[in-house]
Amino acid sequence: MLDNLWNNIRGWFSDRSERAKLIRSFNKSARDAFVVGISPTLLKAQISRGESSYKHQFSNWLNSGFRIQAFTGRVLTKKELIYIGNVILSDEVLVRRLVVLGWDTLEIHGDKGNYGCRWQLKDHIALPEY
Repeated sequence: MLDNLWNNIRGWFSDRSERAKLIRSFNKSARDAFVVGISPTLLKAQISRGESSYKHQFSNWLNSGFRIQAFTGRVLTKKELIYIGNVILSDEVLVRRLVVLGWDTLEIHGDKGNYGCRWQLKDHIALPEY
């Protein structure tokens, strides 16, 4: 009983560490891509509350949203927000890592305006058909 509890606690802290590493890695890559001109917009990832209706069996019990803020200095259109979301969702490895690490929601927001877009990550995992 105590061994199982201890393993759960250790796993929780391990997942928190991996989540923090992924955020740092994403932000570093996004900064580098912006500086050299590969990306026209500076992106910054952070953890958010997420959408409770998007929960899945691997969802973190708290803060299950992966939020990306695009720094443009203007209000982004819905089409632009969807484009950024689709770029993220097209990276199968990233989407699988997000799900495994307990995220269930992808959120894209601009630095101006009051709205953004959300996607349920489990709907974007490419699974092989048998």
